[in-house]
Amino acid sequence: MTLPDRLGGWKVKRFNKLGGNLAGPSGAVKSDGHLTRFNRHRKTATEERGQVAVGMKAVAVKAGVSLATVSNVLNHPDIVAPSTRRRVQRAIDALGFVRNESARQLRAGRSRFIGLLMLDIGNPFFTDVALGAEQAAEEAGYAVVLCDSRQDLEREGRYLALLEEQRVEGILLSPVAVSGTRLDQIRRRGTPVVLVDRRSRSRGECFVAVDDVLGGDIAVSHLLDGGHQRLAFVGGSFDIRQVQDRYEGAVAALVRAGRRQDELAVITTALLTLECGQRAGRQIADLPRTRRPTAAFCANDLLALGLLQEMTRRGVRVPQDLAIVGYDDIAFAAGAAVPLSSVRQPRAELGRTAAQLLLEEARAPEQHRHRRVVFKPELVVRASSARAVSGHRKNAAS
Repeated sequence: MTLPDRLGGWKVKRFNKLGGNLAGPSGAVKSDGHLTRFNRHRKTATEERGQVAVGMKAVAVKAGVSLATVSNVLNHPDIVAPSTRRRVQRAIDALGFVRNESARQLRAGRSRFIGLLMLDIGNPFFTDVALGAEQAAEEAGYAVVLCDSRQDLEREGRYLALLEEQRVEGILLSPVAVSGTRLDQIRRRGTPVVLVDRRSRSRGECFVAVDDVLGGDIAVSHLLDGGHQRLAFVGGSFDIRQVQDRYEGAVAALVRAGRRQDELAVITTALLTLECGQRAGRQIADLPRTRRPTAAFCANDLLALGLLQEMTRRGVRVPQDLAIVGYDDIAFAAGAAVPLSSVRQPRAELGRTAAQLLLEEARAPEQHRHRRVVFKPELVVRASSARAVSGHRKNAAS
């Protein structure tokens, strides 16, 4: 699944490949790491089509107002009389005027975009996070540029550099690994950064996250309550803090139940994808029945769904032979062939809250106070772990 290029309307843009730019009709483009302009004698696309771009001066003449009044209508409409606004708007409509946003951004040194750099925008969890961020940005008059690190640290670094070059108003980041030095440098140069779905020990930045240690704990406690003796954790890479926290929570539940940490089998995956879940499923299915886990907690729902698919293909019954619990509670979880139990995160609220904090800091840095927002996860029990349902019926999804 890929993230649509439009999320909830025109306000979301996406870099399809590194080296893209936000340049507009002004001719401002990224070239060798610098902002340059086309040769003034080179024809623009509109000129090639025999069209001439209408400027603010033409709007002012047609409306019978000053150039400053047109500027105020475009940038500060609240200070212009309604009748004047209507007259200027009629002139804009009649002439087909389109404001040159790129030129305005160059003059201001800042854009009306915020960057959103995610681990995997093909994951529906991040789709929902992006929708929440887009909603908050749109309400404030901003657009969102989506970037996909693909869980690759070098790719993440290139995108961070590109977003900073484009003078975005700020960056929302779900990092592969928190690099304090790199992010501190970006902040010192004037671009605020808010971490999404990731905690930080630093008091010099905002973050919005979920208590993933608690999430791992409630997932494995649920499986232990169902009487399972052989449990597995499926997830990776452990360089990703969310994976590590969910594993730590799983271990905490195991130890509290009087079990040893090494009794939790770990099946490490390269990525948090459906395909990696299927490969983990093959590893589990190939084990002798006497050694095969009877329950698996997966670090996210894509892994869990891949595992479920492979179990179905191999004739391993879920939950009779293998109970499965995922994490995130994406929309596909409830609609699986065997509805998937999952630890629910407030996905859209994560994105929305992070975007609000980012814009607060960007627009009033002197008054801004960094905040750390941590949401509590919730276990949603479905058929994939039905053996453990009895003590959790009140949490079951309808």
